[in-house]
Amino acid sequence: MSTAQSTTLAEQLGAFAAQLRPDDIPAQVRERACHLMLDATGIACASTGYEFAQRTLNAARELGEGDSDVIAMGAKLSLRDAILLNGVLVHGLDYDDTHGRGVIHATASCYPTALGVAAKLSVSGADLLCAYVVGMELATRIASVAKGGFHQVGFHPTGLVGAFACAVIAGKLQGQSAAQLAHAQGIALSTASGSLEFLEDGAWTKRLHPGWAGVAGLTAATLARHGFIGPKATYEGRFGLFNSHLGERAAECDYSLATADLGEVWEVTQVAVKPLPACHFTHACADAAMQLRQQGVRSEDVHSIVALVPKETVGIVCEPVASKRRPKNSYEAQFSIPYAVASGLLRGRYGLVEQEAQALTDPQVLALADKVEYAIDPASGFPRHYSGEVVVTLNDGRVLRHREAINRGSSDRPLSNAEIVDKFRENAATTQSPQRVDALLDAVLHLEDRPARACSQALAARA
Repeated sequence: MSTAQSTTLAEQLGAFAAQLRPDDIPAQVRERACHLMLDATGIACASTGYEFAQRTLNAARELGEGDSDVIAMGAKLSLRDAILLNGVLVHGLDYDDTHGRGVIHATASCYPTALGVAAKLSVSGADLLCAYVVGMELATRIASVAKGGFHQVGFHPTGLVGAFACAVIAGKLQGQSAAQLAHAQGIALSTASGSLEFLEDGAWTKRLHPGWAGVAGLTAATLARHGFIGPKATYEGRFGLFNSHLGERAAECDYSLATADLGEVWEVTQVAVKPLPACHFTHACADAAMQLRQQGVRSEDVHSIVALVPKETVGIVCEPVASKRRPKNSYEAQFSIPYAVASGLLRGRYGLVEQEAQALTDPQVLALADKVEYAIDPASGFPRHYSGEVVVTLNDGRVLRHREAINRGSSDRPLSNAEIVDKFRENAATTQSPQRVDALLDAVLHLEDRPARACSQALAARA
């Protein structure tokens, strides 16, 4: 899969995507990819029980129905709207996977796009899986170039970078040449988006980002297939992705990360599956708090708490302090270190139940959240690891601490495939019958053995 004759990054990535075949992907990589899609499927099922899912479906239906499937909702929409809604379902609970170095939820855009386009074109499940892996490699690598910079200037790489990966997924499934795939990426430069403003008030827009990346990518790819011309220097140009979106931080980019060992080292294996339904930046401190509770710390004995966090995450999960201590909805709770730590110490858990309205107004957890301060972690492993530590000072003067140097679920401390199956079953069972849970499991884990359309139809049926 040589890309030696290529010049721009878009051309190199397009050549890689055009040449990759299912058998080029090692068996263990394909197996892990299926489990990442299984994890996403379970989360999508759970999301169907929430208000945001039904409201998004209502809006999509108003725009027109079609013949493309929506996971676990029994609905038929146009291809682009089905991709949009499936992205909302996968990402809606902030429980989906994360690539650490890229700080991107790549499956949430790549899976709905690959599933929808593959089913529409009636290709094989093996081709669907191959396209998904291609998208994951591109999304994680392109995001990694920025070294976490997109978040620092207010862009969400899940939506922003996801559009380029989805353009290549759609184009590959359409049988496009390397040159067409390069143009598709260039066109996506004008359709990609994703603002972090939702952090200010818990708005629902973050849920929209991965599905919209799929919509943008499919649109760009289809235009390229019909000969529409995109700019060449998509990523490294004067107004390319990094220079236009990062400003002065563009100087910190490492463009070699986009293609280093491409086709030899598989970033799919570096994707972290979330053990907790919240922003990955809160996980280490939440787990540390739960460990301290297991060691006997009780809320009534706590005088003060300090959470040590990577400096790059402060503006996302620690500030503004007042609102982080008083999350008004589940989304704000998912991005709150004070709430995550308080919940972990008080309840010994931090799951979907802890983000419901009654839990958010619990006076005990709010009183404990008031005691949580943050400090920059001097030993942070960010972005490879989303490290965290909780230091508790008790009323009697004793100081207890627990550190999670490597966050649970990360590539260096991964959930096993068996643990992913358990997580899938737990999530899917919130809305699906036991028989449906088994059928969904079979459809995804045996994806390569059936047509893509059959898999899509199996996922779409109601409970």
